[in-house]
Amino acid sequence: MIARLVLNGRPREVDVRPNQTLLELLRDTLGIFDVKEGCDEGVCGVCTVLLDGRPASSCLVLAAGLRGRAVTTLRGLERNGGLHPLQEAFIRHGAVQCGFCTPGFVVAVADLLEKDANPSPATVREALSGNLCRCTGYQKILDAVHLAATRRRAGS
Repeated sequence: MIARLVLNGRPREVDVRPNQTLLELLRDTLGIFDVKEGCDEGVCGVCTVLLDGRPASSCLVLAAGLRGRAVTTLRGLERNGGLHPLQEAFIRHGAVQCGFCTPGFVVAVADLLEKDANPSPATVREALSGNLCRCTGYQKILDAVHLAATRRRAGS
């Protein structure tokens, strides 16, 4: 079966198995490793991608059902071939200790900041409630989000 999607801004047609998840398609078929595999149950957030502009656990989405939908991974957030400002903020605040959960957090936060340029701490926590981290203790992640939001509002 052929899946048609727009991956990081580029149209793609890919052979998929009927039971193949979007995560498996991205990692195993297309070799896109900025999407990580975690729990395979949709609770850890490490496989978060933007699906038609909204965060989704790619381990829960069947690839066969994509039908022209837009999928954005961390790589699709790049700016002029460089790091996304959120990635820079995560590095600056040390919110990337092992880095395993970072792509899911960055993708989820990118969506949040597109919708709300000045999110409250409670709004940030709610937006990230589906993402788990075992290394940073979350405060560094929250600090990075605050820095990215501040820079975004300032236009830098």
